[in-house]
Amino acid sequence: MACLSVGLWLTLAAAAAGDAPARSAAEIMDILMWNREPVGGPFTLTDQAGHERSDRDFRGRLMLVYFGFTTCPDVCPTDLQAIGLALDRLGRDADQVQPIFITVDPERDTASHLADYVPLFHPRLIGLTGSSDAIRRVADAYKVYYAKVPLQDADYTVDHTAYIYLMDRDGSYLGFFPPGTSADRMVEIIKPRLAAPGR
Repeated sequence: MACLSVGLWLTLAAAAAGDAPARSAAEIMDILMWNREPVGGPFTLTDQAGHERSDRDFRGRLMLVYFGFTTCPDVCPTDLQAIGLALDRLGRDADQVQPIFITVDPERDTASHLADYVPLFHPRLIGLTGSSDAIRRVADAYKVYYAKVPLQDADYTVDHTAYIYLMDRDGSYLGFFPPGTSADRMVEIIKPRLAAPGR
């Protein structure tokens, strides 16, 4: 299971930040679909240039937040490409949207590695990494499931949910796009939010 794929439309909900212990992928899907708990929250991580970045840096813009890892073979690149295409299709309005990629594999995804990876998808995409504890805290706040899975020859992969979180200008959770959502569908949902600065 590299991700959960479900045929859902964006679920809109207002919520405040909160932490939760690691959950199964099925429990997380239930939380996101039915707004059972707060989603999102403050974070301080390191970007691909080695600078400390926090959620406060992006106030006043919508955020598209995606959790994945750079050696993900298919789901992560596909979703990141869709995010990049959505930004291109938004034209000048894309300046009101900040795309963020947060690694769930900080052991391998250093800032310098992210610096090579994130520009492949969009020049405005920000990649974030940090300590294992810091990543776990932000993943728990966003209700992200991930787990290291050993492979042969001491290698490993990472199982994870692959939702694209849409956060409002004040960092509040609006909803999510499931894996495989098209760029056109993202634009369709994002555009009305751009016309409503207060929400």
